[in-house]
Amino acid sequence: MPLPGFAELAAQASRQSSRVGVAAAGGADVTVLQALSLAARQGWVRPLVTGDSEAIALAARQAEVDLTPFEVVASDEPAETAAQLIADGRATILMKGQIDTPSLVRPLFDPRYGLRRGKTICQVVLMEIVDQQRRFLLADTGVTIRPTLKQKGDILRYTLQVARGLGLDTPRVALLSATEKFNPTMPETIDIVDLCRQAEAGDFGPAQVRGPLSFDVAYATDAGQKKQLAGEVVGAAEALVFPDLLSANLTVKAIMYTARCQFGGVLAGAGCPVVFMSRSDTVETRLNSLAYALALATSSSRETNG
Repeated sequence: MPLPGFAELAAQASRQSSRVGVAAAGGADVTVLQALSLAARQGWVRPLVTGDSEAIALAARQAEVDLTPFEVVASDEPAETAAQLIADGRATILMKGQIDTPSLVRPLFDPRYGLRRGKTICQVVLMEIVDQQRRFLLADTGVTIRPTLKQKGDILRYTLQVARGLGLDTPRVALLSATEKFNPTMPETIDIVDLCRQAEAGDFGPAQVRGPLSFDVAYATDAGQKKQLAGEVVGAAEALVFPDLLSANLTVKAIMYTARCQFGGVLAGAGCPVVFMSRSDTVETRLNSLAYALALATSSSRETNG
């Protein structure tokens, strides 16, 4: 079973039996309000937005969004207020609005809100290359700058959790590097060898984890053939885990702006799904991210109730 595309995720969200509460931290953002309005109109969400109520009302007028279906929660600390809405059970999903990343992440580690699951948070982007009918996850594309071996293990673990939440039983994961060989002068290959050993020992659950692999070998079968490399992950990776934020962020943005693609992003490693994309992203991308987060919330609910 392949990863779902965004049309499939949207259809799944529309089949939900009830709306899911989404708390947007920093709601004075035109595209956030437009995406939440569309999602509410389709029966996906109950939108709650936190922040300066006057600024939110102004943004809504600019966006031509009716705030009647919204609950506006006035706050001088929008991220903390949104986290409290999650803690109180009034919302299930947190959403990044007009707020910087450190402010959003801070309450995720605050014990008052019960959203901390570990010491690492990472962004996992779901990428769909439309004309090639390819879908894959990329991590960490937005948070940890130079992850330690322990943090890389956490990023791999959380990426696998996302993949399983989207329906993959045994995800195929490529640990990326600029080379396919162990090289002691390239520290990331040392960490990759350690991570592969942990994966073989079953530390990350059912998964096919391979590395080091370059992007071309992970993505294209013919690249593997030319380099005389084979295996389940070669040319068929369903998740790409990068050695650092620089390589991940440059790669994902290069794909976003040059390929015919759709994408969405969430933060993984917290106690709830977090819709997380750049403040420059479009309404379509935010709506994609909401559908993506809703699928993960539904999966988590099934596991809890099952």
